[in-house]
Amino acid sequence: MEKIPIIKTRARLRTWLAVGYTLFIVYASLPPFTGWRDQGLDFAEVLGMPLRLTYTGFDASANLLAYLPFGLLVCTALRARFGAAASAISGLFLGVLLSACMEYLQMYLPTRVSSNMDLLSNSAGTLIGVLLAVRITSWSWLVAKLAYWRSGLFHHGKEMDFGLALLAMWMFGQVNPSMPMLGNIFISEVAHRPFVKLAPSPFNWWASAAVTLNLLMLGTLMLTLLRTHRNIASALLGVLSVVAVAKFFAAALLLKSWALLLWINSEAMLGILIGMLFLLTAMRLPRATAIIFGAAAAIFYFAIVNFVLDNSTPHAATSVYHWHYGHLLTYNGLAQTITLTFPILLLFHLWLIRKV
Repeated sequence: MEKIPIIKTRARLRTWLAVGYTLFIVYASLPPFTGWRDQGLDFAEVLGMPLRLTYTGFDASANLLAYLPFGLLVCTALRARFGAAASAISGLFLGVLLSACMEYLQMYLPTRVSSNMDLLSNSAGTLIGVLLAVRITSWSWLVAKLAYWRSGLFHHGKEMDFGLALLAMWMFGQVNPSMPMLGNIFISEVAHRPFVKLAPSPFNWWASAAVTLNLLMLGTLMLTLLRTHRNIASALLGVLSVVAVAKFFAAALLLKSWALLLWINSEAMLGILIGMLFLLTAMRLPRATAIIFGAAAAIFYFAIVNFVLDNSTPHAATSVYHWHYGHLLTYNGLAQTITLTFPILLLFHLWLIRKV
C-alpha cells in the first residue's frame, strides 16, 4: 500500500479529533452562552490577581486534565506535518492561546469566573499532553503498527476520517452514566429509600425504539468504515464493550451507590437485542441499500428524540450523582448535544460516501 495516502489519512484523522476536542473545550468553558455583558473587569487585572484567590484543588485538577487531551491531540496532529520541536512549541502556544481566550470571554458571563489560576492549570495540562505526544510519536514501531492496523481494518479517504471522528464523538457521549446504555433520556430518579419497594415505572416502548435506532445508526456507520463486513460483529462488540466498561467506571466514580447500574435497564436491553437482529439483516444488503437503511434510521431517531420522547434536561440527572460540582451540568449538556447532533452528522457522512 502506498505510504503517502496513509500519511494523509493519519494527518486528517488527527486533525478531526483535535478540532472536535477544541469545540468540546469551548462548549465546556462558555455555558450558559447567554447574559453576555461588560462587568467592568480588565483582563490584565485578572491575570495580576493573587494566584490562590479563586483556587480550589478540584478546579485545578479538572482544568489540567481537561487540557491534557487537547495538548496530546493537537501535538499529534501537528507531528503528522512538522518536526517534534515545532509541534511541541506550536501545540503549547495554541493551548495557552485557547485558554486565554476562554478566560477572557468568561469575564463577560456573570455566571462564570475568569481566573489566572485556571489559565496556569490549563497551560500545565497542555504542556503535559504535548510532552506525551512527542514521546508517543517518537515510538516509530507503535506508530507503524497502529497505521498498519488502521489501514487493514478501515477504508481510507477524507470521508472515512470524518466517519472515524464521528465514531469517537458517539463513544464520548455514550460514556455518560446518567443515560441508559445507548439511550438518550437522562436518568431522573429523584429519591432512593432503602428497604422500600417502589412501584415499577411503565415500560417505555419509545425509549426502547430509540435504543434500537441508535444501535442501527452505529452499525451503519461502522459498515461504511470497515473494509470487510465480516468484521462488523467483532468491531461492534468491541465498541459496545469499551463504552460499557467506561460507563461502569464513570458510574462508580460519579453516581451514588444505589444508582450504579441504573444505566442498564429493560428498555435498553430489549432495544439492543432488536437492533442486533436488524443489523444481521442489514449486513446482507447491498452497500447503497444499507446506506439508505442507515439514513432512515437516523431520520426516525431524530424524530423520536425531538418530537415523541419527553426528553429530560441535564438538571434532571443531578439527583443520581454524589458529586455536586457545576461541571456535571456541562458534562450532561454535552452528552445531550451529542445525542441530538449525531443523527444529523451521520446523515452528512452518509451523503458524503454515497458514491465512494
